[in-house]
Amino acid sequence: MFAVAEYRPLFGSYVLATVGDQLARLALTVLVFQRTGSPLLSALTFAISYLPWVVGGPVLAALADRLPRQRVMVVSDLARAALVAAMAVPGMPLPALLGLLLLVSVAAPPYEAARAALAADVLTGDRYAVATSVTGIVLQLAQVVGFLLGGLLVTALHPSVGLLLNAATFAVSGGWLLVGLRPRPAALVEAGAAVQSVWRDTAAGLRLVLGDRRLAAIVALLWIGVLLNNAHEGIGTGLSEELSDSQGLVGVVLAVHPAGAVVGMLLVGRFCPPRLRDRLVVPLVLLSVAATAVAGLAARIPDRGVATVAFVAALAVAGFATAWTVPLNVAFVAAVPPAARGRAIGIAMAGISAVQGLGALAAGAAADVVPAGTVVLVTGLAGLPLVVVPLLALLRTRAPAGRAVAGPSGT
Repeated sequence: MFAVAEYRPLFGSYVLATVGDQLARLALTVLVFQRTGSPLLSALTFAISYLPWVVGGPVLAALADRLPRQRVMVVSDLARAALVAAMAVPGMPLPALLGLLLLVSVAAPPYEAARAALAADVLTGDRYAVATSVTGIVLQLAQVVGFLLGGLLVTALHPSVGLLLNAATFAVSGGWLLVGLRPRPAALVEAGAAVQSVWRDTAAGLRLVLGDRRLAAIVALLWIGVLLNNAHEGIGTGLSEELSDSQGLVGVVLAVHPAGAVVGMLLVGRFCPPRLRDRLVVPLVLLSVAATAVAGLAARIPDRGVATVAFVAALAVAGFATAWTVPLNVAFVAAVPPAARGRAIGIAMAGISAVQGLGALAAGAAADVVPAGTVVLVTGLAGLPLVVVPLLALLRTRAPAGRAVAGPSGT
């Protein structure tokens, strides 16, 4: 896939932007925590970046079909570079910081939709299938690097340094896409299709995803699973404080889950045959939730050193078990007609972003009342009965014939 010249800037800019995003998100979370001392406001900062996906993700993503995709990506990157640089200005008021963060996040849905669509344009056959699986693994690795680098920068230097680095990654990404991709007309113009109401298209996609029993079960499991497995991200600062009486562990606390996911996705996605992958969904879902509960128990161990090691190990296992998303993404696309895949994936991604933000916000609110480790424990214990319903609904449906190459969190 890297032999395709246009894919290299698509892949490279995605890595840059993802690492920078995680770095900036952590820097802002720590900055708000330092100013306010509130886990709730810190979690709100983490969660607000998901808001545009929740409110208008599928509608914003439609811009990738209505405008030239290269232009959508370049403008999104350069706009985000300017906005993030403004966030790094010393003494920026907290409301202004949150407002700028919201504007930065508005560019994500059209950018992601254009990137996924262009990847399918420049890669065909097995190259696209390989790129899809590699992108999922790289996303987790980029989160690890971004969180660890961010944790180092915000403790050794200042959160503003992390924001400036994020602005630089967006600027480099936009320039690389400008010179590395050839201009193409808008997809609807190139196809000679009439531009219809975006609201009607979005409504049709919702009816498709939520009206089909198998698709509804898959997205419900995806949304609930992501909610449970990512809630701890919003209270990373509180968990670090609880485990070490400082912010020195915040990068490790946030990086260990995606690090485990890299190993799990590699083993399940690369070395398990399709039938085995399908049979692993149920045990891996249950393991991911149970390991989260164990991590919460570990945080309550009186010996801080033992508590830290046990917490990190349990959270790594929970991350490893999230490899259940690999076969579930394939099952999702196999159940969607090809002509509706863009809208269906946009709806699934909007839901995933919604529950990520909701989970972080709810965890932050709870951590204002009880210890952060207790929040993780309750998340795991409450999650076990929550995942049973969509798991049973999924098992009652039958997979359609055929195979797919991508999914809502793997494009």
